[in-house]
Amino acid sequence: MKIHKLITKSDELKSLVERLSTHDFVAVDTEFMRENTYWPELCLLQIASVEEAAAIDPLADGLDMQPLLDLLVDNDEVLKVFHAGGQDLEIVHNLTGKLPVPLFDTQVAAMALGYGEQIGYSNLVESMLGHSLDKGARFTDWSRRPLDKRQIDYAIADVTHLATIFPKMVAKLRKTGRGDWLDDEMERLADPSSFAFAPEDAWKRLKLPTRNPAVLGRLKALAAWRESEARGKNLPRGRIVKDDTLAELASHPPKTQDDLGKVRGLSAGWRGNDIGARLMSALGTAEPLGVDDLPSREPRRPGLTKDGALVSDLLKLLLKIRAKEVGVASKLIARTDEIEALAAGVRSDLGILSGWRFEQFGRDALALVEGQLAFAIENGKLKMTRAAASVEPEPAPQD
Repeated sequence: MKIHKLITKSDELKSLVERLSTHDFVAVDTEFMRENTYWPELCLLQIASVEEAAAIDPLADGLDMQPLLDLLVDNDEVLKVFHAGGQDLEIVHNLTGKLPVPLFDTQVAAMALGYGEQIGYSNLVESMLGHSLDKGARFTDWSRRPLDKRQIDYAIADVTHLATIFPKMVAKLRKTGRGDWLDDEMERLADPSSFAFAPEDAWKRLKLPTRNPAVLGRLKALAAWRESEARGKNLPRGRIVKDDTLAELASHPPKTQDDLGKVRGLSAGWRGNDIGARLMSALGTAEPLGVDDLPSREPRRPGLTKDGALVSDLLKLLLKIRAKEVGVASKLIARTDEIEALAAGVRSDLGILSGWRFEQFGRDALALVEGQLAFAIENGKLKMTRAAASVEPEPAPQD
């Protein structure tokens, strides 16, 4: 594989993109900094085909990144391969308002191939390729220039190995027939709503143990205000106001701006500065949440009785057994909320009751809750046994 020098010129990047566009897939990774900013700052983008790899410097003066961004988000003929690509996808979405299409995440695929739920990249490389990665440059400040050769080599290695691993994974998925198992997870990764939300919805990401409409209305107004401040100043939310301080302000709102100086977590300067005035303005416009906007009193899944909780524990044990037998991460088969819903009596709109999840787990899970399956110890090992007169349950109808 040909490894290019750091690309800093527009014509070099355009030529690279033209060549990459002829391939079935490209491996992509990014290096970024966000410790002191709201928006992650893209500092380096690495990309590789099976023939060549390069690191692109988005901070280079005059570099036109558009051809590369077009390849990522508008060219649906080339598959984009990431590993644990959540933050990489966020960066691309921030730059373009779109997500890479189509995409493939090797960490998700690893779950279907028995490598665990969240295998790290270096462990995956060691497991699949048999050698270790150089981790010496992992604490690099990627915003500093110039980058030395070791730093660039470290960054490019992420995509050169990824370009080698991906075809091997595809071959294993085809051999095991598990390619379709990944569809739901890949669709979830490609959901733009995960990366774009209105400031008015920021309060939903906070935890406040109350359903008081007035308190939640103030929390909604304050969270939206903080989100706008953080975006406008490009600072982390916590650098504006920390979550616990925001909750305190919502629960015990100050009557005047001067009272802000008494709030733990705010400096005395908030008594008279502009940001303090904007905070008080947000509080002043807060309205109690309407009944339809209040968070549910109960979780989305039905509540469990004590017996239901025991059934849920048995289902989780069954899931561990089935996941081990099949050689797949249990997280890919079933979520905790689905298991608890099944234990509580739900029989519709559950992913484990249809498709491959039903075949691998849902069928046995239904049999267990309906008394047709039991656990037994045989030769010191835990096994599942079926009742002699049992009839295999059919998948529950989906609404």
